[in-house]
Amino acid sequence: MKNNMQKITPNLWFNGNAKEAVDFYVSAFTDANIISTSHYPKSKEEGLADFQLNMAGKVLTIDFEIMGFRFVAINAGSEFTPNPSISFTISCKSAYEVDALWHTLIMGGQALMELGEYPFSKRYGWLNDKYGVSWQIIVRADGVPAGPITPGLMFTKENVGRAEEAMKFYTSVFPDSKIESIFRYENQPGEKDGNIAHALFKLCGREFIAQESAGPHKFVFNEGVSLSISCKDQEEIDYYWEKLTAEGGQESVCGWLKDKYGVSWQVAPYNIEDLMKKPDAFKIMMQQKKIIIAEYK
Repeated sequence: MKNNMQKITPNLWFNGNAKEAVDFYVSAFTDANIISTSHYPKSKEEGLADFQLNMAGKVLTIDFEIMGFRFVAINAGSEFTPNPSISFTISCKSAYEVDALWHTLIMGGQALMELGEYPFSKRYGWLNDKYGVSWQIIVRADGVPAGPITPGLMFTKENVGRAEEAMKFYTSVFPDSKIESIFRYENQPGEKDGNIAHALFKLCGREFIAQESAGPHKFVFNEGVSLSISCKDQEEIDYYWEKLTAEGGQESVCGWLKDKYGVSWQVAPYNIEDLMKKPDAFKIMMQQKKIIIAEYK
């Protein structure tokens, strides 16, 4: 993680093909570039776990940007796959731009809501690309996020009816945060009146989307898309770890956790790349739950 203005960064999990996927995204968008690449250790002596031996020396993560919005691609195994519970809305200037991106990103993928005209937009479509990453592409208008790319959380199954609660929780945890707008279901077949059809909220000054749907969805939040928090010091790591694991959240390893809604977060220092260059750093991280900076020598 780098100490830049993007406090919260989506991490996308790939099954051994992160480099291929990032190359695809960089070619699909006119304003996209690779920032940096990290690699797995080359041996167990350097901290590689037994289940990671097949990844020795290979790409571990790739930091990249699309239209000024930063992502991290994680190159790992088949344990997790991105799904539409966390999607990314692309706000375009014209229907032409929507169509161009749609026809590129849909190659080998799947349409979730077909490209077309909807009551809320003259041109919109929702798709999963061939790597499972979910994109909503829409013409910029009133009520559409101002930023070019906006992460969105879809609350399904046991989380239906909790989206507003979740927004209040997140905006209480992160600074420079607020709920901006809420549009509720009304006389919508299959949905409960008052539940959230679409909402905008800000975390650390950046917009996010919240939606919920009682439909027969098979997906829930998982590690396929996680959100990393770039922390300035141990005190900030401790703060976010305590807040996000509270009330039923779950600690994992290597700075990962799940909050009470099942959303996966990574809480780490902003200079994690420098930290990982220290002796035995990879081995130390594999033994940690919450990251303790002082343990890296």
